[in-house]
Amino acid sequence: MRKPATEADQEGPGILIVDDAPANVRLLADMLKDRGYKIRVALSGERALQAAHNHPPSLILLDVNMPEMNGYEVCGQLKADAELRDIPVIFISAMHETMDKVKAFGVGGVDYITKPFQVEEVEARVRTHLELHRQRHELRRSYARLRELENLRDTLVHMIIHDLRNPLSVIHGNLGVVLESEALALAPKNRKFLETALAVSSSLAEMISSILDVNRMEAGAMKLNLGRCDLVAVAARVLAGAEAIRGRRNLAMEASGGPVEVVADADILFRVIQNLVDNALKFTPADGWIRLAITPDGDHVHVAVKDNGPGIPEAYQRMIFDKFGQVAGFEHQQKYATGLGLTFCKMAVEAHGGRIGVESREGLGSSFWFDLPLKGM
Repeated sequence: MRKPATEADQEGPGILIVDDAPANVRLLADMLKDRGYKIRVALSGERALQAAHNHPPSLILLDVNMPEMNGYEVCGQLKADAELRDIPVIFISAMHETMDKVKAFGVGGVDYITKPFQVEEVEARVRTHLELHRQRHELRRSYARLRELENLRDTLVHMIIHDLRNPLSVIHGNLGVVLESEALALAPKNRKFLETALAVSSSLAEMISSILDVNRMEAGAMKLNLGRCDLVAVAARVLAGAEAIRGRRNLAMEASGGPVEVVADADILFRVIQNLVDNALKFTPADGWIRLAITPDGDHVHVAVKDNGPGIPEAYQRMIFDKFGQVAGFEHQQKYATGLGLTFCKMAVEAHGGRIGVESREGLGSSFWFDLPLKGM
């Protein structure tokens, strides 16, 4: 439904004066007309509501004491209407009590003018609230336009990233074929170059998957393929895949023995654990250690990826899972986390009914953890 145009949209600021006393109406109307405002009049609350619906004004001057429907009731109905609630309402009354003014502001009034009227005061308050109303209107329009541009940008970026996936898969696949078929014929230096290129293309593919998956989750388009799966087996697959890139780091799993079954999407959980392990590998020293611990605890299971890396300042830990979040230390400008990997982890864990977090102290390593319910979702 298209919102009705206000008088400000068409012929400049228009003011609706609502008062059951004709003398007051004439006084206010004359003083405001002399200053160039368009004036309409309603002598009752019911007529004021009808006039506002038919042609919303830029501002309403509303008397408090009227028969049948007083000013507070009129203002309450205006603020309950989505099409009219943004119109500023200035109450006018002979009452000077503080409680009357508090009640006026409580029902949505923006100001309160007491009788007898002072021309300069009325004009100053009207001008101020009309300007504030205009600025709010412009701000909403600018915000709506910004949102429109952001959506357009996100759609374009999503299309570009999606189109990058296929050529990157070709590059990754061809590098793997060359490395496997020519491994013995390649000089050690050239083999190292190929291995580095293969690892980088794999990281790029993971970044693309994270971006697309986060977008789908935000849009509610990613459906979980739920089934019973063994977290220990999923974690073992992750550690096996990390063998080629762990270097001299000690990478091991701590589990209580036997399977730990949850109702979950096994592929999504694999990627969550893989992201946490990859993040630990990035920031753990070459001779450091990483432990993946799986611990059933009552009605949930606790999964933690611990390392003895540089740790994360406490002030930054709450932003580590933010979209495109990046946390850097002051001394060495060490980036502790970037991109969407941890954002994906948070959204995926919460989609499974779990929670995720980090515990860390500078110089003493980090523990990224998540809990999942052991029973079905």
